[in-house]
Amino acid sequence: MLDIKRLTKVYGKNFKAVDDLSLSVKKGEIFGFLGPNGAGKTTTIKMIVGLLKPTEGSLSIGGKDILKETIAAKLMIGYVPDEPILMEKIKGIEYLDFIADIYGVSLQKRRERVEKLSAVFKLQNALQDIVSGYSHGMKQKLSLIAALLHQPELWILDEPLTGLDPESAFLLKKMMRNHVKNGNTVFFSTHLMEIAERVCDRIGIIHKGKLLFTGTIEELKKTKGEATLEQVFLEVTGSEAEQMDFSYLDASE
Repeated sequence: MLDIKRLTKVYGKNFKAVDDLSLSVKKGEIFGFLGPNGAGKTTTIKMIVGLLKPTEGSLSIGGKDILKETIAAKLMIGYVPDEPILMEKIKGIEYLDFIADIYGVSLQKRRERVEKLSAVFKLQNALQDIVSGYSHGMKQKLSLIAALLHQPELWILDEPLTGLDPESAFLLKKMMRNHVKNGNTVFFSTHLMEIAERVCDRIGIIHKGKLLFTGTIEELKKTKGEATLEQVFLEVTGSEAEQMDFSYLDASE
């Protein structure tokens, strides 16, 4: 479903935010994209969805090259950015209608889907309100609904659980699993190791622009013994957090 080959993004003269990254994400799987802040996750995702042009490399979605067959490729994507970017001077329902028009969703289907999705995320009573008055969590929910309206084959979610209440986060995880059961694909980034461990079929770990690992969590753990995913992640990315001594915080004066 998603094929990335030697993807590179260079800023300035020689800063490689993403460095020679290659991976494939199959139909029917949830793929977790893990990495610390500044690792290159969001830059990679923005290239996948066509918001950034790669310096080098290629990527395709369902066999459609994102640069050569841009519209066809984007019609297959439901994208939720790490920060909700919405039209804030209109009502929530007007924003959803605008998105549905872009993707050619019929009036009947959009009404059915808006009703179901807004009920899932408990946003029904806010759809007649101006978006600028929404909380961060409400904007995140509206962004999710908008991304799912056209029932895309590939969900690309950048830190999708940020700002969601526990119930909505739980429901989104169930929706992700149901989506792949129907033969579709989910690609999402997260900082939450426990979420990746519970939800993902496979993961990729990126650090300083380079992909350090791809595979199942079981495969990763086999290389590192009985450590938790969080401990393995810290080791793979070279973090010194495990070795830090905080005993001085408990010392009496």
